[in-house]
Amino acid sequence: MRFLKAWRVRKPETDEETVYVSEKFGVRQLHIGSETVQSAMRIARPYDLEVAYTRCMMGFLLFREPPSSVLLVGLGGGSLAKFFHRQFPETRVTAIEINPQVVTIARHCFQLPPNDARLQVVVSDAAEYVVDASRSWDVVMVDGYGAEAQAEEVATLKFYRDCRARLKPGGVLVVNLWGDDRAFHDCLRLIGEAFGGRAVCLPDGKAGNVIVFALPGGAGEPDWRALNERAQLLDARFDLGFAGFVARLAKMNPHNADRLLV
Repeated sequence: MRFLKAWRVRKPETDEETVYVSEKFGVRQLHIGSETVQSAMRIARPYDLEVAYTRCMMGFLLFREPPSSVLLVGLGGGSLAKFFHRQFPETRVTAIEINPQVVTIARHCFQLPPNDARLQVVVSDAAEYVVDASRSWDVVMVDGYGAEAQAEEVATLKFYRDCRARLKPGGVLVVNLWGDDRAFHDCLRLIGEAFGGRAVCLPDGKAGNVIVFALPGGAGEPDWRALNERAQLLDARFDLGFAGFVARLAKMNPHNADRLLV
């Protein structure tokens, strides 16, 4: 998480839920009720993943093939929605955002494309949306934060269990957590409980975010050689730093010299 000293659009004096935008050094940033950066876009490269933790969220590709369907919980500036829309033409993306202000600003200030056959942005409560048993996805990605903390509605055992129920066979839940959040360990425990302990943690290496990959079928205890080979292939296509992801997996997960033990 970063804080800014100079604002192009000034922080409001009161409303903690007000969505506003700042711009500095060619990077446009989204804020919700505080100076905390919720999303960022480099104006010269609007479809790149500018913020480190969003790149880490794509680390699920180390364990699963590219998905045909994705649910994004929390839109922000639309970084992940735009990335999937540009890089994965065969993937259908649904983005759930509870705050209509966020959707408006993502479209007006962050070049989020309009809804089409491959991208649907829905203003809804994600905790209610995932209850519908008629819906299912290959990947569910959760990044639901307000001014200072993760939204309570998307940090419960019921929500994580509902997400698991909506995953297709071989699917994965991806959750962005703040490592210094007081609720971090509680969230990690609840994800583990919902997924039978089959979860992999990836620290982003910069701002203190930790990405959790919850895998109902487990990660298969891949060996480091296979992970590094896959990382090279993924970096050749996407250039997101997958080799670094593999190196950081050893920091928070059981492992030995040969393989990841998850």
